[in-house]
Amino acid sequence: LPITPAQVARVAELVKGGDLNDKLARQVIEGVLAGEGDPDTVVEKRGLKVVSDEGALTTAVEEAIAGNPAVADKIRGGKVAAAGALVGAVMKATRGQADAARVKELILAQLGVEG
Repeated sequence: LPITPAQVARVAELVKGGDLNDKLARQVIEGVLAGEGDPDTVVEKRGLKVVSDEGALTTAVEEAIAGNPAVADKIRGGKVAAAGALVGAVMKATRGQADAARVKELILAQLGVEG
């Protein structure tokens, strides 16, 4: 088996601790399976940690809102589900390394909408 139970457990710990999201965890497992090293090494080599820097997230959220004014207006108008489009834009900007739930919170807060 190219991946050990301990390595799987380490990936699970990284997800539980908020260092990885599901998408990034899959990439870490792929890296381990490809022989790139243990989970921590793969995370380091590939730069796969979740973006938790509030400043970087806020900037990405502001850019997503500015780039999608019609979507922002829908959200302000009560269509909170439309936030998914902005979350997607932020996830794309952060190469999938943002915490989507936190991004949604920031979007709603930025637009003054209750989630």
